[in-house]
Amino acid sequence: MRIVERFSNEVPYFKQRRDATGRLGFSALQKSIAAIRMLAYGIAADAVDEYLRIGESTSLLCLEHFAEGIINLFGDEYLRRPTRDDLIRLLHIGEQRGFAGMIGSIDCMHWEWKNCSTAWKGQYTRGSGKPTIVLEAVASQDLWIWHAFFGPPGTLNDINVLDRSPVFDDILQGRAPKVKYVVNGKDYNLAYYLTDGIYPKWATFIQSISILEGKKASLFATTQEACRKDVERAFGVLQARFAIIKHPALFHDKVKIGNIMRA
Repeated sequence: MRIVERFSNEVPYFKQRRDATGRLGFSALQKSIAAIRMLAYGIAADAVDEYLRIGESTSLLCLEHFAEGIINLFGDEYLRRPTRDDLIRLLHIGEQRGFAGMIGSIDCMHWEWKNCSTAWKGQYTRGSGKPTIVLEAVASQDLWIWHAFFGPPGTLNDINVLDRSPVFDDILQGRAPKVKYVVNGKDYNLAYYLTDGIYPKWATFIQSISILEGKKASLFATTQEACRKDVERAFGVLQARFAIIKHPALFHDKVKIGNIMRA
């Protein structure tokens, strides 16, 4: 209801109007429910016509405007880089779990693109599979995804996606918040992410140990892999709550697909 209220006041498409005959059109609640049902259940656009009295084309418009409205009205609040208070909270969680200086886990997932244009299929299809679009995300233990980079073709691996990603822009431009922590008596001022083995061996990435020698290495690998599953769990919950991402994307326009993912 909070979303509906803000949409009806701030998004022109969701304001209820009268048609040429003076009859009221669809309300903001009807349009929002149509969009949310498509996002949450992954149903077809014409599946809500009997319940909401909204046709297929109008449902698709509702979904497009709903995604844009969510990004414009709530993006700065929910999908944003961590503030100083957020960093303090994330660092505290990381330290409690045995990784001082850790602010999240980074990984990629693929969203199948069913209606990818024929001209682009070779670029977006890996091997003999189906066309996919890659999402790179950073997630914390509480499933907060605060970095989302969506759009690279599915033929790219995690390293190629990282080369295009803006995840380190703040560090490169000197705008990253200062971080201080101590490990084994040594001071550090750069936070890091937990990753799998494909990522490069940078100071901002902490990977597991592939060749285990001794109990200490085994304990570290077990702990690191358990904490790194935060981002995998976030992907699983995202697909479970919004089934539209679990099913192949039916839109032809890549911009609309990107808006749905961000929303």
